[in-house]
Amino acid sequence: MTKQKLRTCLLKTLQEQIWGANLSGINLFNANFSGANLNDANLDGTNLSNAKLGGADLGGANLSGTNFGGANLSGANLSGANLSGANLSLANLSGANLSGANLSLVNLSGANLSGTNLSKADLNGADLSAANLARTDLKGADLRSANLSLANLDGANLSGANLNGANLGGIKLTGANLSGANLSDANLKVSNLNGANLSNTDLRSANLSDAYLNFANLYGAKINDSTKLDHKNLG
Repeated sequence: MTKQKLRTCLLKTLQEQIWGANLSGINLFNANFSGANLNDANLDGTNLSNAKLGGADLGGANLSGTNFGGANLSGANLSGANLSGANLSLANLSGANLSGANLSLVNLSGANLSGTNLSKADLNGADLSAANLARTDLKGADLRSANLSLANLDGANLSGANLNGANLGGIKLTGANLSGANLSDANLKVSNLNGANLSNTDLRSANLSDAYLNFANLYGAKINDSTKLDHKNLG
């Protein structure tokens, strides 16, 4: 069966269970997989840009290098999935479950991740610039060297997260929980941390110049001579 015929067949049976299917490399642009069971499926390199995957089950799926640009994945289950190197720019992932997923080097620029579960996810080197991560659960997530510049993380939970070397310039973290997080060597220049919980965080060699820290909790935070902190912005 050719890939085009397989695509046509799939689009006629969207509501059927396709657990464990091999859909690697197929062009499924604008396809409707809302609520579909794609658990453990192989979608390596598949084009799912602008696809509808709201409420779909992609738990444990291989989504490495998959194109989800502009796709709707709201409420989808992607727990434990491999999304390394995938494109999720401008995708809607609000309320999705990505706990324990591999999102290393993924492109999530401008994506909507509000209320998403990213606890213990691997986001090493990921691009989250200008993404909406308000109220997102990033507890224990690996965000080393990630780009979160201009992202919105108001009210997010980043407790115990590893943000070593991450770029958080101009980020919104109002009321966020960063207790016990590793922010060493991170760029937090001009970030808004008003009311944030930074207790017991590692801020050694972090750049917080011109950051807003009114009513922030810095109890037990680790700093060193290389930490750039404007005390005038401490409320």
